[in-house]
Amino acid sequence: MKSQSTFKRCRDGIQLGVYAVFNPLVHGMIRIGITPNMVTTIGLLGNLAAAAVFVAAGLKATPADMQYGLVTLAGALIITFSLFDMLDGQVARLGGMASRFGALYDSVLDRYCELLTLGGIAFYMFRTGYVIGALITFLAMVGSVMVSYVRARAEGLGIECKVGFMQRPERVVVTSLAALVTGITGMCVHHEQFDPMLILIGAMGIIAILANITAFARVAHCRRALQNDK
Repeated sequence: MKSQSTFKRCRDGIQLGVYAVFNPLVHGMIRIGITPNMVTTIGLLGNLAAAAVFVAAGLKATPADMQYGLVTLAGALIITFSLFDMLDGQVARLGGMASRFGALYDSVLDRYCELLTLGGIAFYMFRTGYVIGALITFLAMVGSVMVSYVRARAEGLGIECKVGFMQRPERVVVTSLAALVTGITGMCVHHEQFDPMLILIGAMGIIAILANITAFARVAHCRRALQNDK
């Protein structure tokens, strides 16, 4: 519990730092009439583009050319447009535009964003012959969905459930950085010395393990909360 508390403080501190950097942009968006739902939709479109780039890389890849340039581009798109996942909430709060539908819309589109990008990665791995990597990515998708589902179900029962180390921001960072590093390494390193795909597969493995552990940790948290209510 102490380690989780320390992790949460660090995570919240980073988030506040990001907000401080981007708040001038947020105020500018509010002034020109951009709504939180518009920001959320832009984020979805950007992540859809990233997934499409992964698919294109898978379709074009050959053993001699793994299309690492496209992998780098996909990683850049994910990290750029996932910032909108943070900005939509700030636009809502600072612009006085928070709504229950906006919260629902944001949560639904977050799930679409993550499944699209991980699905694109799984397709790319499968097409390039990394079947085990594609399976690991599928398990990462399962864990990602279940982390969010357990929280939603818990909140439906009146339980606050934010425990765990692999929530959406962490998953986005791991995915985007892994894609960027894989792509850049693939363009710079001789593949006889090191297979850059191991970076991406390793990142998917981290998400698959920690996301599913987080999902079960949330189930255990809810069990304790419900027992205390008796």
